Amino acid sequence: MTWALISCTLTLNLAPKGVMPYLRQHFLDKTFQGLYQINGFDLALLIPYFIVLIILAAYGAHRYWLVYLYYKYKKNKTAEPAAHFDDLPRVTVQLPIFNEEYVVDRLLDAVCKIDYPREKLDIQLLDDSTDETVEVARSLVERYAALGHPVTYLHRDNRSGFKAGALAEGLKTAKGEFVAIFDADFVPPPDFLLKCIHHFTDPKIGMVQTRWTHINRNYSFLTEVEAILLDGHFVLEHSGRARSGVFFNFNGTAGMWRRVAIDEAGGWEHDTLTEDTDLSYRAQLKGWKFIYLQDVECPAELPVEMTAFKTQQARWAKGLIQVSKKILPKVFASDAPRQVKVEAWYHLTANLSYPLMIVLSVLLLPAMIIRFYQGWFQMLYIDLPLFMASTFSISSFYLVSQKELFPKTWPRALLYLPFLMALGIGLTITNTRAVLEALVGKQTAFARTPKYRVESKKDRVGATKYRKRLGWVPWIELMIGTYFALAIYYAVDNENYFTVPFLLLFVIGYWYTGLMSLLQGRFAGLSVGAETHNKPFPVGV
Repeated sequence: MTWALISCTLTLNLAPKGVMPYLRQHFLDKTFQGLYQINGFDLALLIPYFIVLIILAAYGAHRYWLVYLYYKYKKNKTAEPAAHFDDLPRVTVQLPIFNEEYVVDRLLDAVCKIDYPREKLDIQLLDDSTDETVEVARSLVERYAALGHPVTYLHRDNRSGFKAGALAEGLKTAKGEFVAIFDADFVPPPDFLLKCIHHFTDPKIGMVQTRWTHINRNYSFLTEVEAILLDGHFVLEHSGRARSGVFFNFNGTAGMWRRVAIDEAGGWEHDTLTEDTDLSYRAQLKGWKFIYLQDVECPAELPVEMTAFKTQQARWAKGLIQVSKKILPKVFASDAPRQVKVEAWYHLTANLSYPLMIVLSVLLLPAMIIRFYQGWFQMLYIDLPLFMASTFSISSFYLVSQKELFPKTWPRALLYLPFLMALGIGLTITNTRAVLEALVGKQTAFARTPKYRVESKKDRVGATKYRKRLGWVPWIELMIGTYFALAIYYAVDNENYFTVPFLLLFVIGYWYTGLMSLLQGRFAGLSVGAETHNKPFPVGV
């Protein structure tokens, strides 16, 4: 960010007499003084190098801003509703699924245990499946309906509009004034609806979002890191935005909508892969207010395979860029406050950092060589602050979220933070492709995240029919990781030790994601077994 360059300038110009001569004598590298002169080729490398660093630092500084908003407006935290309904309104629960053979019974079991008057509730299982899930889901619905639960089964022969299309189709027959939505991997608690519904006594409220928690957080190293990533989003991003009065989004699940708000915003549209964020911005532009309930939890299953995690992250990255192209012009043209517009820009364009990371990856080694000849004193006061603004903001951001959630055990998260930063770097190739597809307008199908009902270390993953093809991406990741390993060798050989920790993050990130994509699921202990989906139907209904 530009403040880093300003800080460097002030340091050089305002230092007390005697300090600068000492620094120049002992720290300024004069090895190539008089021998090196900047040339056009070097400028062609260094100008984009610094532009990329400054932009990434700006996005990094924005994370600090979200933490600031979180604490500044902590008194605005939504807790209890202002009033309660004397007569509970009717609620429709929508359960969109697609090939969810392993988790559909768990989902229906949890939803049918929700504490809400049966005469005021209807449950829609919206099934777009093309495999054995169709028979499993239909049998489950028949079973629960026979037990007196208000559940119906709607199956489409095509996936027109994907999840958005299924939700829109369900609304055609929905009876509820309010609509709660749960994805297949979620397990809503019995009191979920009662904790959310009364917030709608305020007629301005259009949506209530709750916080995701994680059933299988401790399953593996990968799920631990995934949990920390999501905690940062749900604790600091959502809370900071909601408390400060700027726009934030419905997360597609574990939330509740006022039906009128959906209709007034134009309904579900499927021209983006993040239909939830798209509808959220359209509704808020119409004047509807959103509430985020940080203390209301809804557990869900985290992806246990690297390829599944990458699929999920790529869909989110592409979808948000699609929404930014569609929605940001409307936001900027609206009469929303400037703070809302600026935050919308940062929120919806944040994934542009992935192609910028690719540019940085290409430029880093030649830029390091040039900077070495210019003297590492400059790297210490210019490059290093920019790197810290763009990288350490990530670690501090997620560390604060863990401290808020786990005040007694949060130091444990310190062990995962370096790998969290490395994993973010490792996603660069997959997410860059997704972002570029969005920028050029390439439409792709909604790629679901496979769920295997893996809840604890004793559960095993043996089924491979939902596993994604690996393609060429893991090999590219391994090659780039090797490139950065060579950069580390060059840095050490030239005693440029300050850059080694940053370069090491690149090596670990690319090698970890590449190797895990190639190896995960190919050895015992990373297997989804048939016993997962052959469990008997639940009887404790």
